[in-house]
Amino acid sequence: MSDIIRRDPRAEWIARNRLHPLHAAMQVQQDSWMGPNGVIRKNPHTVGFIGPNGIKRIDRSGAQQGGSSGKRSAAAEVQLPLHQVPAPAFYIAVVPDMVGGRLSSHDRDLLGLAHSLAGSDGAVLAVVFGEHKESNFAGNGVDRLLLIDGEQFQGYAPEQRVQGLRAVDNQFSPRHWLLPDSRTGGGELGRRFAATLGERPATRVWQIKDGLSSGRAGAGQQDLVRNLPRLILAAAECADPVSETRHEALPVELSTGVARSLSRIEDLGPVAVDPAAIAMAESEFIVSGGNGVKDWELFHRATAALGATEGASRVAVDDGFMPRNRQVGATGTWVTARVYVAVGISGAIQHLQGIGACDKVVAINMDPGCDMIKRADLSVIGDSAAILQALIEAVDNFRNAARRDAA
Repeated sequence: MSDIIRRDPRAEWIARNRLHPLHAAMQVQQDSWMGPNGVIRKNPHTVGFIGPNGIKRIDRSGAQQGGSSGKRSAAAEVQLPLHQVPAPAFYIAVVPDMVGGRLSSHDRDLLGLAHSLAGSDGAVLAVVFGEHKESNFAGNGVDRLLLIDGEQFQGYAPEQRVQGLRAVDNQFSPRHWLLPDSRTGGGELGRRFAATLGERPATRVWQIKDGLSSGRAGAGQQDLVRNLPRLILAAAECADPVSETRHEALPVELSTGVARSLSRIEDLGPVAVDPAAIAMAESEFIVSGGNGVKDWELFHRATAALGATEGASRVAVDDGFMPRNRQVGATGTWVTARVYVAVGISGAIQHLQGIGACDKVVAINMDPGCDMIKRADLSVIGDSAAILQALIEAVDNFRNAARRDAA
């Protein structure tokens, strides 16, 4: 063999690029080495494991290295401290959007901001209207949970919800009200509530510091700084979500019922919308196809059956299977879907950047070691055609059963 040492430019580029999925694998990390004075040094960065909340933990018992002190998993060793407020001095009320019945990333940011305002003496009170599917209020910083249920709060009912918030205000007298300044209900509800209270809210707030709130103004080109008001409509990424503590999420109830108001708005129910007409940047459910999709007709039928918006990787677009306006990624469209299904997409760095804000990612792929599988919250290893066909049959069976029950 030749004694010439050859360089790998691609490996060197990956080692410099911190955004590349293989960046960590290219880093040479020594566990220990001998220092210049003969003392053995240890590298603390190679010790530990990633806990269930994404924070690196160090287990000195030896269990995580396979020691004899225990065989439990690393996730079982980590127990977040419980944050308790037995007798709150005051409340910070949060009204999450709960799109789809679950906390969104915007809602979690809002709860993180509320936790910082509550401190150690106050309690975060979450006010949720109607039925929900959320099971992790405790892990997102909720100290007290108030569920306001009833048919009058279903659908689009801002006037009735304002009446509910006024009842909460009369009973708990929160120090601050926090609502998401969003298009999914929080922005309108917060402004209606402010009008009934006769207070001027702080809108599009992205930072609270030293008793001052900073909100976006001038089409996002300027900041409006004012004294912290009682009613705050916060923007996304206004604070870091709660990740270091568990909370009690104790249920509370209204002492009196909510007065039913004579609504001037009648909700006629949802309107069917063609998923193909929804812009990908605004869609909440996207199914994207990549190089691993061999039957595109089946892909289109599966997407239509699921009622999802179609997307594609750059390879699928370059090969002519999908139009250019359906390309997802840094070189296409950045998406913020609540559910993103990647079918036959290996996970190039540009594509992973484009789906970075998606809540849940489902990967369907034949390669269990690809980067998309590593990014996904749920992975399905298998042939995409068989899996898509099974999805179509499952949806058909579900709808047929629903029709029989309705009859």
